[in-house]
Amino acid sequence: MCAMSKKPPHVSATPATDWLKAHGIAFTEHVYDYVEHGGTSESSKQLGVDEHAVVKTLVMQDEAAAPLVVLMHGDRQVSLKELARQIPCKKVEPCKPEVAQRHSGYQVGGTSPFGLRKAMPVYVQQSVLQLPRICINGGRRGFLVGIEPNVLVSPLGARPVECAA
Repeated sequence: MCAMSKKPPHVSATPATDWLKAHGIAFTEHVYDYVEHGGTSESSKQLGVDEHAVVKTLVMQDEAAAPLVVLMHGDRQVSLKELARQIPCKKVEPCKPEVAQRHSGYQVGGTSPFGLRKAMPVYVQQSVLQLPRICINGGRRGFLVGIEPNVLVSPLGARPVECAA
């Protein structure tokens, strides 16, 4: 009998964790009680993690309604004007929740940049990459994964930008 067969099934498998495993990326799992509109302040409080190291995944769109993903510190906002200037495009705005869900394949509040349904450009706030470790959504509400931030650049392909407000 294979030793692997004694292992219980992976209870946290999501498209995001499948993507991380497929790319050989080590990650830790962090489960918390999801609170509607609690955001990163709630997850960081429950997990005892600095909110600055909890990275939120935001699905946005440009003036042509083309989707894009922005990764930002939990305790910071995105300057839409600055992001548009750096991408470059005329305008960037958040997608409506149902549109974001259609593009990403994830329920809002559980959006991960890994294993997206649709290929989209991903942008990451430059200072996120300076952190030793980050927590980012693992593909469902109440579930974060801990990873090294360099994973966002390679293999994910996120482009660093300066757009924190």
